[in-house]
Amino acid sequence: MISSPLTNDPHDTDLLRQVHPPDWVNPRPAGKYNLVVIGAGTAGLVAAAGAAGLGAKVALIERGLLGGDCLNVGCVPSKTLLAAAAERHHRGGGPDFGEVMGRVRAVRASIAPHDSAARFRDLGVDVFFGEGRFLDGATVEVAGERLRFAKAVIATGARAKGLDVPGAAAAGLLTNETVFNLTTQPRRLAVIGGGPIGCELAQAFRRLGSAVTMLISGDRIMPREEGDASAVVQARLAGEGVQFVFNSEIRSVERAASGELMIRYYSPGSGEAGLEVDEGLVAIGRAPNVAGIGLEAAGVAFDERSGVRVDDHLRTSVQSIFACGDVAMRWKFTHAADFAARIVLQNALFGGRKKLSALTIPWCTYTDPELAHTGLSAADAVERGLAVREWTRPFAEVDRARAEGSTEGFVRILTEARGDRILGATIVGPHAGDLISEISVAMAGGIGLGRLASVIHPYPTRAEAMRQLGDAYNRTRLTPTVRTLFGKWLAWQRRI
Repeated sequence: MISSPLTNDPHDTDLLRQVHPPDWVNPRPAGKYNLVVIGAGTAGLVAAAGAAGLGAKVALIERGLLGGDCLNVGCVPSKTLLAAAAERHHRGGGPDFGEVMGRVRAVRASIAPHDSAARFRDLGVDVFFGEGRFLDGATVEVAGERLRFAKAVIATGARAKGLDVPGAAAAGLLTNETVFNLTTQPRRLAVIGGGPIGCELAQAFRRLGSAVTMLISGDRIMPREEGDASAVVQARLAGEGVQFVFNSEIRSVERAASGELMIRYYSPGSGEAGLEVDEGLVAIGRAPNVAGIGLEAAGVAFDERSGVRVDDHLRTSVQSIFACGDVAMRWKFTHAADFAARIVLQNALFGGRKKLSALTIPWCTYTDPELAHTGLSAADAVERGLAVREWTRPFAEVDRARAEGSTEGFVRILTEARGDRILGATIVGPHAGDLISEISVAMAGGIGLGRLASVIHPYPTRAEAMRQLGDAYNRTRLTPTVRTLFGKWLAWQRRI
């Protein structure tokens, strides 16, 4: 189903012209394709462009908008909104809400050419708009045409989970798929869910002037992150005026004739209660898009909750069919989909044996401060029975952070207990999403924590925290025995 652009917004009209042209005519199918890709989000686009660039005959099928979530309802519009909200917060003023949302749509349209139908046609990809459906393990049907393939990739992505309580379906609740169509700012906004999307948008709308209440099922935000890291973000949100209701269970939602929204919930702290707002934003996770694409006919194993089942090579239960991106992976990030699609290209077209588990995948929540992570956490290590050691450097001990007067947060690196091999890291603070890449590079290159101490960092920078943790590790190598030997050596030097 196509996300309808605002009819009076020229930027959305421009977006649609590029990523689902109204006058597009599907090409005549080739006799047989090396690769048929269903879904044109990040994973599908990377797979299609990469295969065509290698000389394969490729078909790309999309029922909605090319670019998927990232371009249309995810990374691009959300980060544009966050930037506008940050400017307004830090400078004490700025454009009004309508202008902010207009810029969101303008930026989205300006980036769209990279994902456009015309670009992929020019790359040699046969672009088909319509509902793609497997007829069997070698054929897909779209818009009345049958496409035969040697290999196929399922990259249909995921959608926002709905709220399954009385009244929710009729209440017109927002999700990340509809929130960027707003032109009028909600005076009061309820955010249901405390994950990354909910936290980012809660802070953005609060900074733009909305009264924001977060209704969270657990006892803290971002439960998949380390507790003291998410606590830093939670404290900032609270300090900016975001209200929290923890351990809440939504009971019902009702939209009044006046337009106001009544959300009834239960929480241990307040019992049965009601929250009256202008809009409600649901951010309780993502559901894989597995329905209606003929997975049963092709014999592809899947379930509604986790999506298409794949092995470590991203092959499905059918040897000729692969899957990647949000429809099949627990890491629902644009960059994870990108690199997974590269694995699929090698394995599907050239018989490769590349493994998803070999990737070190970082991620970042773009609140202010940012929270980024890569590799294992301490909890992950416990689950795997690994003996580890944590090295933490608070930004309060980093000169650049002190000079800027922004000392909240820290850098934490996890190593093996008996060595300096880096297993993971968490960074919470300004620019954490950029800083985490240094750790990812070290992990990918087999560079241990001790060697980071020898990497010269400009002074003063926040990245110095990584070098300082390397120094901390190296100091542990100066055991009492080594110190005694050094002392004897230096004493002998004084005598000669």
